[in-house]
Amino acid sequence: MRWEGNRQSKNVEDRRAGGPRVGGRSIGIGSIIVALIAWGVFGINPLTVLGLMQGAAPTTQSQQAPATTGPVNDRNGQFVATVLADTEDVWGSIYSNYQEPRLVLFRDATQTACGTGQAAMGPFYCPADTTVYIDLSFFDELKNRLGAPGEFAQAYVIAHEVGHHLQRLQGTTQKIDSLRGRISQTEYNQLSVRLELQADCYAGVWGHHADRQRQILEGGDIEAAMNAAAKIGDDALQRSAGRVVRPESFTHGTSAQRQRWFNTGLKTGDPQACDTFNNAQL
Repeated sequence: MRWEGNRQSKNVEDRRAGGPRVGGRSIGIGSIIVALIAWGVFGINPLTVLGLMQGAAPTTQSQQAPATTGPVNDRNGQFVATVLADTEDVWGSIYSNYQEPRLVLFRDATQTACGTGQAAMGPFYCPADTTVYIDLSFFDELKNRLGAPGEFAQAYVIAHEVGHHLQRLQGTTQKIDSLRGRISQTEYNQLSVRLELQADCYAGVWGHHADRQRQILEGGDIEAAMNAAAKIGDDALQRSAGRVVRPESFTHGTSAQRQRWFNTGLKTGDPQACDTFNNAQL
């Protein structure tokens, strides 16, 4: 993926060297899988599950050097800031009223408006503070544990979370959240799948326009992103955990579905093609 030399976003806050950090023990990909399954099957907040999995170790807060905003100095941070800037440029060119999200780089854990964010959850978007949170160790998990290497695979993950920000701006997230507790867990899971697949499609739309505008794609990039989409499908994660695949518990979509919708956005470049809620065939 060609990205060096491109603009970096100023909407980045780096908490890795300072600011409030919670605890200090990392959690592996197995814990991520367990937490996601608990969420899909039992409706348990994955942050709660991960907190329990850390055991009885006390939660500690340490104030270190102040968090920084703006350009970051290390290569990995610069990559994330460049991808975020690229999403700003793409969505700003499509929607004149686009409001840019913030992105926080953190290590281990950090406070968010959605509660304590854990590195083990991987990158996530908090609609309450319109911020994407990323512990960059997830990219090592993506490469080494899930078998999805490549910078464009990482960019796909970031663009997916920005897709959730777009859903908030469109009011889609709020509509789905309003149904929580009013419909069955199985029905809510099905809506969650459609929400996630739409974010995958939006990530593809970003890739389409970013490549047309700045020629970011290199040989093997699309395959890397498609591989990442496959590795984080609900069915693939459940098999990795040694469990029987249970479609009624899916909250993010199968590997094939995630690949299909990312590819739909990538090929069309049209956000209107990402209407997963009115499409009978996912």
